[in-house]
Amino acid sequence: MRINRILYIVVAHILYLMVSQRWKHSNTTVYNLGYHLIWCPKYRRKILIGEIEIHLKQLLREKAKEIEVEIIEMEILPDHVHLFVKGRPINSPHWIVQQFKGYTSRILRKEHASLRSRLPTLWTRSYYVESVGHISEQTIRKYIEEQKNK
Repeated sequence: MRINRILYIVVAHILYLMVSQRWKHSNTTVYNLGYHLIWCPKYRRKILIGEIEIHLKQLLREKAKEIEVEIIEMEILPDHVHLFVKGRPINSPHWIVQQFKGYTSRILRKEHASLRSRLPTLWTRSYYVESVGHISEQTIRKYIEEQKNK
């Protein structure tokens, strides 16, 4: 009997850890908000290489920590940035991108003269965002449809 109780407690703890990694929570909200973000340098110039690439990654991590956004994956290519981030419900994807682009542009242009001479601004005004979730759109539609039948 005691072994079963210990096993139950261990399994419950493992399940709690698995669930707590998937969902975040505040006082009034449980959420799992992920965004795939992509943006490019002005004129799609291939400038995100070498020292600039390394510095950009460092700056993105710093800003993410400051604004409480979790970077799950990051890839910097010579002419664009890919990020998969998880954020809070109070932070729109647009705000997150603005924070990243504004912060990195200001510091990179200040510390790398080559960026100031080649580009009027570091980033284009546009970006791509797609919400990423654990549950598919089709599953959500079906769930909502079936609510009337309960």
